[in-house]
Amino acid sequence: KIASGEWDIVIGTHALIQDGVAFADLGLVITDEQHRFGVRQRETFAGKGTEPHVLVMSATPIPRTLAIIIYGDLDISVIDEVPAKRLPIKNCVVDRRYRPKAYAFIEHEIRAGHQAYVICPLVEESENTEAENVTDYTKLLKAELPDVRIACLHGKMKPAEKNRIMEEFLNHDTDVLVSTTVIEVGVNVPNATVMLIEDAQRFGLAQLHQLRGRVGRSDLQSYCIMMNTSESKESKKRLDI
Repeated sequence: KIASGEWDIVIGTHALIQDGVAFADLGLVITDEQHRFGVRQRETFAGKGTEPHVLVMSATPIPRTLAIIIYGDLDISVIDEVPAKRLPIKNCVVDRRYRPKAYAFIEHEIRAGHQAYVICPLVEESENTEAENVTDYTKLLKAELPDVRIACLHGKMKPAEKNRIMEEFLNHDTDVLVSTTVIEVGVNVPNATVMLIEDAQRFGLAQLHQLRGRVGRSDLQSYCIMMNTSESKESKKRLDI
């Protein structure tokens, strides 16, 4: 039916790119979340018609997306409005001395019925890198906030376990999710109002932007606390930006 042109609009996954799918007269290709597709996959798709119009969409400013904008010979459209009723996220850059205050603030938000993320750059302790890791941090936070339900998430877990932990967080069976950047893209928990990023100076600006975007997804006031554990002026300058 696709090949004969009986269907006018076809909505699908990467399956539409495979060789077995042919189109009668493909005129427009819209790719949502374009960063999840390979360069050749997008090229293959465009080749399934006679020079179809191509619209690629993304809210993820990873280097490849930025490169496509600069070098891809594309016209650029920007949606610069947030959905109705959303409030600007309140941001602050702090040092280690602020940590007790940050924990108290997270506890305050949880008492108000909301949830929080804590992001660490490492999964477990490393001999080569002095930075917070998810495994030890979860134990520390459980000791600091004994009445709070805390879960731990990282990329080394099996997909089924990751999904279970995310489902529990989405269903508000846990209050705080201590995680690596695996939650950077596509995670939507409207009830989460606090994002605490440990060792924030270790993340790229695009990553920080993405992580901050995990909160502020409802009409609740949300907050992003960036913990700068470096003394360097360069780190401070980047985080101020």
